[in-house]
Order: sequence, then structure tokens, then C-alpha cells
Amino acid sequence: MPSANPSPPPPSSFIPREMPVHGPALRPSGRGLADLLVLSSVVLFVASAALAAGVFLYDQYLQSSAASKVEQLERAKAAFEPALIHELTRLDDRLRSASEILTGHMAPTAFFRMLEQNTIENVGFKTLNFESQDAQNMTIKMEGVAQSVNSIALQADLFSKGGVVTSPIFSNIDREVDGVHFSLSALLDPSSVNYVQLVGAAASALPASPQGSPFDAPAQGVEAPAPPPTPPASGGTNID
Repeated sequence: MPSANPSPPPPSSFIPREMPVHGPALRPSGRGLADLLVLSSVVLFVASAALAAGVFLYDQYLQSSAASKVEQLERAKAAFEPALIHELTRLDDRLRSASEILTGHMAPTAFFRMLEQNTIENVGFKTLNFESQDAQNMTIKMEGVAQSVNSIALQADLFSKGGVVTSPIFSNIDREVDGVHFSLSALLDPSSVNYVQLVGAAASALPASPQGSPFDAPAQGVEAPAPPPTPPASGGTNID
């Protein structure tokens, strides 16, 4: 009589079948993440230390270079003689100040010369008021007496053509017993009384000598000095 529980058939292969594993599941360990963090910290620390060392060395190099440049400048300054440089600087300042003073200097004699040359015989001036706010704004006011109104008109024309006085205005014309009284107000041309321009014009008007300088030729009526005697030639007789 067959058994109630027949035995299983024998396996057809020698490769064992996978057996289900029963038990707790394996979990990844956290030690690898900690090692990664430690390694990153070490790398950052080394990089920071290297950067700090580089900054320190570069700062030392800059200080040394600056000290070397300062020393070179001091040697160069000493080579140029500071005392002489100071004197030349003072001389340059004085020359600049003198140039500024001469540039702004006015020569009123040019106006009086024009007044002397351009005033007609029938006109006379009694008063003169000279007003100057600055070198570019100069005004003259004068009171005078003329023989007739025509004399005043002729005088106004001469002043207009003289170049020193601009915009002459004759006013308060009044005929009296001694002549025709009038008032004159006008502007003064700054360039006509500027000292530098007057000197430059006078220098350009001087005749040039054949040697190229007006001061090379001797003045008329002055005898030129005789040339010095020629020394005896070598080998000549010396008289004691």
C-alpha cells in the first residue's frame, strides 16, 4: 500500500537553489560619511594655512620693496643737491611773481603822452579823474574849456583815432565868457598802457645793427677803444 506522504523527487541539478534569508536587513554604516567630512576639513585647513602663509610672504615682499624704493629715492635726492634745488625753486618763484607783476603793471605815461600829442591848441583841460576797478576796466573823466563847439568836435575825432582812449563822450557843453565848457568821459584801452606791451613795442622799433644787435655798434661821437698791443712772437728779444 503506497505511503500517504510520498518523498520529493531528487534535484535535477547540482547548483543549489537560493534559499530565502530570513532575519534583520543590513543597514549602511555612517562611518564613511564621517571620514569624508574629516578629509574635507583637513583639506580646507591645509588650503587656509597655505593661503595665510602666501599672504604673509607677499606682505613681507611689499614692505621690503617699498623700503628699497624709499632708499633709492633718498639716494637720488641726495645726489641732486637739495640746497641747490631749494635755491632754484625760490628763484623760479621770484621770477614767476615778477612776471605776474610786470604783466599786470600799467604805465599811465602812455596816456599822458597821447594827451600831449593829440590835444589841439584851442582846447584845455582843467581836471582829470582816473578810475580803475581792475586792469581791464579803466575810466577817465575830465573837465575842459574849448574855444568853440567845432574845437570840441575836432578834439573828439582826434581822441577816437588815437587808440588809447575809446568811446569818448563829451557832455555838459555850456558856452560861457571864457569859452565853451565841457565834460569828457572815456574808457582807457588796457593794451595801450600795459607796461610789457609798451616795452616790447619799443624794443621792436629799435634799428638792428649789421652784427644783429642794436648794442653792438658804438654810439655816435664815441671813439672805439684801441685794440690791445700784440705780444712779441716767441723767440723775440725781451727788453727789461
